[in-house]
Amino acid sequence: MTIRIYNTLTRQKEEFVPLEEGKVKMYVCGPTVYNYIHIGNARPAIIFDTVRRYLEYRGYDVHYVSNFTDVDDKIINAAKELQVDALTLANRFVDAFFEDVLALGCKKADDHPRVTENIDVIIEFIEVLIQKGYAYESGGDVYYRTRKFDGYGKLSHQSVDDLKVGARIQPGELKEDALDFALWKAAKEGEIFWESPWGAGRPGWHIECSAMAREYLGDTIDIHAGGQDLTFPHHENEIAQSEAMTGKLFARYWMHNGYINIDNEKMSKSLGNFVLVNDIIKQVDPQILRFFMLSVHYRNPINYSENLVADAGAGLERLKTSYQNLKHRLETSADLAGDGQEWIDKIKALHQEFVDKMDDDFNTADGISVLFELAKQANYYLMEKNTSVTVIRAFMTEFESLFPVLGLELEAEELLDEDIEQLIEQRNQARRDRNFQLADQIRDQLKDMNIILEDTAQGTRWKRG
Repeated sequence: MTIRIYNTLTRQKEEFVPLEEGKVKMYVCGPTVYNYIHIGNARPAIIFDTVRRYLEYRGYDVHYVSNFTDVDDKIINAAKELQVDALTLANRFVDAFFEDVLALGCKKADDHPRVTENIDVIIEFIEVLIQKGYAYESGGDVYYRTRKFDGYGKLSHQSVDDLKVGARIQPGELKEDALDFALWKAAKEGEIFWESPWGAGRPGWHIECSAMAREYLGDTIDIHAGGQDLTFPHHENEIAQSEAMTGKLFARYWMHNGYINIDNEKMSKSLGNFVLVNDIIKQVDPQILRFFMLSVHYRNPINYSENLVADAGAGLERLKTSYQNLKHRLETSADLAGDGQEWIDKIKALHQEFVDKMDDDFNTADGISVLFELAKQANYYLMEKNTSVTVIRAFMTEFESLFPVLGLELEAEELLDEDIEQLIEQRNQARRDRNFQLADQIRDQLKDMNIILEDTAQGTRWKRG
């Protein structure tokens, strides 16, 4: 079976055929770095890291690029509020982003371009659009002529006439048409700026990704990915800019992950349910959060709640326990010559089923179901009176092969003493807050790592099991 991808552009699954055999050019829109990433940002980071891992598992050489928007209205406003330099603030949250996503098991991209390091590339891109008549300067700003691009709306499946409804020209904007969008913004007093042929200013949001994708991956890329909320206007505008500039198809496959709800409500600051990853992973093992994200197909919405994450943690632990049971049995098993072929065949069939599920638009939810079946069969096998080293190693090899494809770890690193003390203090605080579910979760987490707790009148003591 070949890999099939649901292409937002065509609204159907298509066989994946890269531009160059064996190689994949993949661009994923990264964060605007003005704060810690929230749970909604974590989903595309995890999902498309897994897509990359699976493509590599299937033998592709993937050039993975994910940008940082490190100059933007949100960054400028947050910097003013905190009374710090905008670039200082951006640098702080670039570091915070890496800390969070690496904890979630995401690999760094091959390239992490930043807007502030690609200003010349962006200016050159805009100049070509002006030369071709797709853009115009107006009062120090530069705008894109949306109606001039015949294919506008093909990604979001909207017509220009439909988009015109509700479009407005804001005070201070000197546009030819309400649908036109900014490529370059004239500097306001006190804002960070760069010199350009149109005066001091900074790039608009959409042009940044078009320019950086072309700079790092070329005129046409294989996969462009991001959250569903980016489909319009961001990705629609990227297509218009890039295809007008090069005269070529910008991206062959467009992938978008679904939204996240919090306790069955849409996540928003106004509802007070805005959850930061940095806060979550202080209380929940980041691997559990990753496993939770992968337990639902990436195009479907996912509902985040403490109970559902706890359920995911229990499921992940069942898989790890099955592997540990195999590992322990290996020491006492014999190499039974000619025995166990039936089990070997079952393992091979499960391996193929995992590949088939992942080939079908990277269906991690069904892939995880295969892992549970693998664990179930392993548990059945360990109930037999005589077990074979060959079969046990075959089961273990399958776990060891498939877990990394999902960015999951089978065995946790041994905790340092100070880490244990910190977890115990978190548990103690949870008990003081009467958050007994969290307290029990931390106790179980330590138990799984062979740390035995003893609550005494003098406080909590611990020892390694």
